[in-house]
Amino acid sequence: MSREPQILACSGVLYPPEGFRHVGVQIWQAMRLAEVRRPKVCLVATAVGDSREYIDGWKARAATFGADLSHLQLFTQPNVADVRAHLLAQDVIFVSGGSVVNLLAVWRAHRLDEILRECWENGVVLAGQSAGSLCWHRGGVTDSFGDELDALDDGLGFLPFSNGVHDDLGEQPRRSSFRRFVREGKLPAGYATEDGVALHYVGTRLHDVVSVLPDRNAWFVEAGEETALPARPWVP
Repeated sequence: MSREPQILACSGVLYPPEGFRHVGVQIWQAMRLAEVRRPKVCLVATAVGDSREYIDGWKARAATFGADLSHLQLFTQPNVADVRAHLLAQDVIFVSGGSVVNLLAVWRAHRLDEILRECWENGVVLAGQSAGSLCWHRGGVTDSFGDELDALDDGLGFLPFSNGVHDDLGEQPRRSSFRRFVREGKLPAGYATEDGVALHYVGTRLHDVVSVLPDRNAWFVEAGEETALPARPWVP
């Protein structure tokens, strides 16, 4: 596999607008980055406790884009005999939203942190939404402990930035909390995404900002300063 290391870190669309027709398109975006006619795509749904309902729904959406689909289940034990071999054989690994704190704890217990880094370095496209976006960064804002939000500072750190997801969510103070944590030094400078927006990294460099919704932004946030990064629409 000759691809450069790539990550697609997404804010999913929590509240689709009326007439929204692009459910699952961030899966398609990750598949396109693999540049394979029929990619092998594995879902990792640890953050939702390997919910069968979630896995079945995800596979139904992903199947419409044409791929060989699988999933890695860790509860109550791995569903594949050789986790490392299975993941290294994929073109795309897509991580669900949910609890990033629980995800990281379970992954580390199963040494997935080491395996996923190896996959990334070998050209497997890593992607995910919400928790599946935060996990690749050094840290971010999480509601894993409660809706008041906390700073997570022990992400996998493949990317040397912090990450804020659902930056325009009105029911939680994600936008202000992310900026405050960066300002206070609890998180390093990093990127926030509004719903439907994804950060495409090549290596550890931000290469592109894409969205399944119009007129959306990502933001680069430093202590006391932020810069809007308008997202490029990218849908089938």
